[in-house]
Amino acid sequence: MKNIYTLLISLLMFSCSDDDPVLEPVEAMIVTNLAAKTTSGPGQPPAGDFVKFSFAKQTTVEGDDWDVAFRATTILVNGGFSGASDEPSRSGMGSGYVTVGNYGSIKSVEESLLVQDSETAKAIPTGSGNGWYNYDPQTYLITPIAGRTLVFKTHNGRYAKMEIQSYYKDSPENPNGFTSEGQTYTFNYTYQPNEGVTTFD
Repeated sequence: MKNIYTLLISLLMFSCSDDDPVLEPVEAMIVTNLAAKTTSGPGQPPAGDFVKFSFAKQTTVEGDDWDVAFRATTILVNGGFSGASDEPSRSGMGSGYVTVGNYGSIKSVEESLLVQDSETAKAIPTGSGNGWYNYDPQTYLITPIAGRTLVFKTHNGRYAKMEIQSYYKDSPENPNGFTSEGQTYTFNYTYQPNEGVTTFD
């Protein structure tokens, strides 16, 4: 009888260890010179296609598997509702928020803060000082606000955080609002590929 119990315990231990999920490593990436330009002229409302990006694929995409989309200073999430006819349709469960804190200190997702795009507002707020950037009307410069981290739920329920470093091509140390090529993002992001895991460690 003792041998039978020992065998059952061994089988249970083996079964439990065999079922433990193997977690994929967290991915830390940097994207340089992602162009998200409008087709409208100075002083006109932004127009043109949004550039759709997948955190998992680490590149821009054309299909519905996008997580965030960029055009000029606007960032969309693949979840919720479009606010204009020229926005891509939302087919995912994406959401997001902007948090104050050093990028490295943001260790996990505050799920209660996640919101989706709506017909009247974006998960990542637009406008100077409201979300990730400031705009100086004297110099025409758009600069990322230090200590602002963007946190996202992806279209398929994973998580990512982003730090925008520059809005100008080649990330000039001292961009010029008149001569530097804008609407071109450089950003860091950290992607958590494991479903249900909300930490970035």
